[in-house]
Amino acid sequence: MSKRFENLKKIPDQPAARLLAAANAKLKTKVSAPANASVQTVLEELDKAEAPVDVLRLLSVSLPPRECVWWSCVAGRDVVALEGKSECLAAAEAWVFEPSAENREHLRLVLENEAVDDEATPCATAAYYAPGNLGEGEMEDIAAPVGVVSACCFGMNLKLLNVGPTPERCFQVAIDRAVDIARGGNGKIELVEKAEEAKKGTD
Repeated sequence: MSKRFENLKKIPDQPAARLLAAANAKLKTKVSAPANASVQTVLEELDKAEAPVDVLRLLSVSLPPRECVWWSCVAGRDVVALEGKSECLAAAEAWVFEPSAENREHLRLVLENEAVDDEATPCATAAYYAPGNLGEGEMEDIAAPVGVVSACCFGMNLKLLNVGPTPERCFQVAIDRAVDIARGGNGKIELVEKAEEAKKGTD
């Protein structure tokens, strides 16, 4: 049994199938694990089957909302690195550090005014809906769209494929970041290894 997915203490002790259903998400890979199999068990099977997209999908529905948003923000930093600035990313990170009503209102304003050309819009969208409803006040009792947080964070991490060195590297880094966050870490694993950067500098 692989140790890659051990000690995911932030992930709820619920069957993977239940978490997927709650987010209205499905895996493309057929798994042999029983319906009550844990997230770790299904992740190990998907990893062995070399199905990184499904591994990411399951991680996106398994991480708690706030941790999932942070996972998307780490990817967002790579995606917007060339532009150097993203109001959506900044607002999402601010909410993760302090999930206050004020920071959520700022997210709403940013999404209304800055989201059109911002590559990190999924980060801000996920952060805004992470509390589980449509907003403050009279919107508080209306549930957020099913699976919106996990879908946005999953999509944000897929954007790494456009900026990373190879698709394989992007997938594995995205997975390792989610696993690190699930273990209580900050998920800050470099997309481009320092050795690769040094080699590019000498070419």
